[in-house]
Amino acid sequence: MGLRDFLNKLDKNAKLIHVTREVTTEYEIAAIISSLNEKPVIFEKVKESRIPVVAGLVSSKLLIANALNLERRELLCSLSRAMKNPIPPKMVNKGECQEVVEKNVDVTKLPILKYTRKDGGKYIPSGVSIVKDPELGRNMCFHRLMLLDKNKFVARIVEERGTDTALKKAGGELEIAICIGNSTATLLSAATSLPKGVDELAMSNSLEPLELVKCKTVDIEVPKNCEIVLEGRITKEKAPEGPFLDLTGIVDKVRQQPVIEIKCITHRKKPIYQAILAGKNEHKFLMGMPMEPAIYTSVNKVCDCKDVYITPGGCSWLHAVIKIRKKHFDDGKKAIEAAFKGHRSLKHCVIVDNDIDIYDSNDVEWSLATRFQADKNAVVLPNMRGSSLDPSGDLSEGKKARTCKVGLDATIPDKTAGKGFKKVDYDQINLNNYL
Repeated sequence: MGLRDFLNKLDKNAKLIHVTREVTTEYEIAAIISSLNEKPVIFEKVKESRIPVVAGLVSSKLLIANALNLERRELLCSLSRAMKNPIPPKMVNKGECQEVVEKNVDVTKLPILKYTRKDGGKYIPSGVSIVKDPELGRNMCFHRLMLLDKNKFVARIVEERGTDTALKKAGGELEIAICIGNSTATLLSAATSLPKGVDELAMSNSLEPLELVKCKTVDIEVPKNCEIVLEGRITKEKAPEGPFLDLTGIVDKVRQQPVIEIKCITHRKKPIYQAILAGKNEHKFLMGMPMEPAIYTSVNKVCDCKDVYITPGGCSWLHAVIKIRKKHFDDGKKAIEAAFKGHRSLKHCVIVDNDIDIYDSNDVEWSLATRFQADKNAVVLPNMRGSSLDPSGDLSEGKKARTCKVGLDATIPDKTAGKGFKKVDYDQINLNNYL
């Protein structure tokens, strides 16, 4: 369902907080979102803009599942199916995102937030960027955008990823459309690293039906039901980008990055602006969840994998807990090796049995306490390819990040002496008979 449909659903179930007093985009809105622990919220009166701001819509797996009309336990398989079976979306002639067309561009009228005192400027971290690779076709992803003036942003474009490679093929300039206020399916798909040439919008359409509309001034298609579209061009001009928080919640460094010039804005009548807190749960779940199917698929090649959770405590990128149904004594070690192949940036993983709740950190810790011996069940892999997000790794300039990876096999060991390894439960009773 689109952003508005999901807001209505939350409102109907009293799950949407309304802030009716006037608030400012300068730190205040971000501070309120954080203080609410990213519960779904709408700010109805923003000092600097006529446009309301919403946040917190993808801050938990339960919310994400609710937006997709799924149970939480169904998310992994649904994402995996959509990644493996993308369905090209249909084109339509008209879209809600083009109810209003503004060619006299002034992006400062948008309620773009300044999040923390460390920020280099006002930022849009929630915009979904769509470009066309000259050889591979459409590509959708996230680029954080730092506001420069009324019609320009500087974008963080990661080297050797989709937009960067497309930009190089195109000679250093490229048309772009930036969509703000998207469905959860579109947000998840934009955060997913699919094989080259596979359309992320087709993955979104596989998760739930999606229709596209052609932009007004660039040769790019966008979701017709998004709230706001910024049409423009990535230029050869460079400007300092940053500082800004990355996925770990640590301030990222300043870099010279490409400038985007916006030439047209289209939006719904009475649009809604969607904000996301960098380094917090929404950012983490959007980044981490798409890697869970990759680990799941890889581990299932060597043993019976039941579930995967890339944990928020591990920055939703560096740590995973993997549940398997153990059939052979070495399944845990095989799962560790496969997990690191499935997610190359993974730093630590824990393998647990099918009786462990991987979403309960106490249960996972209990498994480590009772089933794990470091000298027998730890797999240590020094000097491996790591993640640039890990500040403790080797991040030498001009080189790929390196780190030491560790896998912990916390499954029931292959031994019969001593105590057993299963918890004993108490009887279940109906407390209404007693209280």
